Amino acid sequence: MGQRRGPGRAGRSAALAAVAVVLLTACPGPHRPAPAPPSASVPSRAPANFVVLADVDPTIVTDVRYATAHNFVGRPIAGYAEPLCVLTRPAAEALSRVQRAARAAGHRLKVYDCYRPQRAVADFVAWARQPDEQRMKAEFYPRVAKAKLFEDGYVGTPTAHSRGSTLDLTLVPDPPPSQRPYAPGERLVACTAPAGQRFPDNSVDMGTGFDCFDPLAHTADPRVTGAARGNRELLKRLMTAGGFSNYPREWWHYRYDAEPYPDTYFDFPVARSAL
Repeated sequence: MGQRRGPGRAGRSAALAAVAVVLLTACPGPHRPAPAPPSASVPSRAPANFVVLADVDPTIVTDVRYATAHNFVGRPIAGYAEPLCVLTRPAAEALSRVQRAARAAGHRLKVYDCYRPQRAVADFVAWARQPDEQRMKAEFYPRVAKAKLFEDGYVGTPTAHSRGSTLDLTLVPDPPPSQRPYAPGERLVACTAPAGQRFPDNSVDMGTGFDCFDPLAHTADPRVTGAARGNRELLKRLMTAGGFSNYPREWWHYRYDAEPYPDTYFDFPVARSAL
């Protein structure tokens, strides 16, 4: 998504930091981590050790949903100028090692989101302040009120994604089957529906769809059994062995433990020109 013109970079960064602090104070949420506020000095270009994941490991499947209309907002999100997975090099190289282990087990990794600029988080905040904008509710939060998404920890600010070493991902068979594109306006099916009924993602069955804001998406939810339970556990074993930690409320969310920027939240756009 293209970047709109507005205040200067320093002013925009300060404003985003202020929004993050205010929202965390207003909606603390018992399950949301409380990192330090975003750095007041946020460059508009990435440091040298940020990379496009496909340049490190082209065998990992990429399906960056926030660059498309197939996400909980229903349109491309601010800051996603290209459908790329951008990560710090240490996280990308660690993920490549996980990919090798996944392929040995007959799977590949597929990423849905990686580095997320602060302007995207601000876009989520603006969306959350529009209570009547719920065009994607039927798929992504069918059983949770929109007003509860921040309180329950499904959407938060600031986010570890903006530090460049956190990502959302799943497993797909190797070789990956085809996946039809999402058609804006198509009939939505709840992300909690059985795998054969919800959007035909080429992922293995994880018990819910990606970005499913529902307790069923909690990694260890006891209602998820059988193959879906095994797939969640396999992903967690692979990622944990590779040095990543899971956010227990989202089976897809992992952070690289040795992240190089634990206290810095970036705002450069997801675009090769920013690297």
